[in-house]
Amino acid sequence: MPQIEIADISKVYAVGGLSIKAVDHISLKIAEGDFLSIVGHSGSGKTTLLSILGGIIRPTSGKVIYNGTDICSIGDEDLSEYRNEKIGFMFQFASLLPVLTAKENLLLPGLFSRKRPDNRKKAEEYLSMVGIGEKKDAYPSQLSGGQQRRVAIARALMNDPEVILADEPTGDLDEETEAEIMELFKRINSEKKVTLIFITHNLYLAKQAKKQIRLTRGSIEEI
Repeated sequence: MPQIEIADISKVYAVGGLSIKAVDHISLKIAEGDFLSIVGHSGSGKTTLLSILGGIIRPTSGKVIYNGTDICSIGDEDLSEYRNEKIGFMFQFASLLPVLTAKENLLLPGLFSRKRPDNRKKAEEYLSMVGIGEKKDAYPSQLSGGQQRRVAIARALMNDPEVILADEPTGDLDEETEAEIMELFKRINSEKKVTLIFITHNLYLAKQAKKQIRLTRGSIEEI
């Protein structure tokens, strides 16, 4: 059984009296431990698809079945638990809180977890794992773009998610740092067995994933 099964999902937005179909009858199976890249032009539906997978928005029709449960049919509280306990999010920008240190930024996800363990030691371990353990007390303004991105990766791992969803995670980085982040993704996928799905415009990066799909006008063009 696939970890995630997307079954004929569509998402339609009403814009100025028009119906805009951002995602158009997509079906896809994603196995546990997959490393999948999603490519496509702006407006092709990539971010909408990722947001549906993460339970941030609900599709207009269709199902997203996660380990046997259709997350599109569960209540808001259960959906919030799914986002917090099962999914790690990474966005195009690091989105760190500037008034918190690197370590404190990592502790934020735990505040919303029902488990509520003492994660201070874990935060330090994860910062070391991504190569910036010595920066644990630094504020975002004291970190380079690549270091901020590493903090964001460590933060996404803090609640031990089963799936990481990353939207253009290297979009604003130089080529050398971009390559370092991709190697880190590969290691996380391999060593921690986390399913990793990321959006990119960079075909070279996309081909480094185990599987690739391309979206065109809300539909899968090729696999």
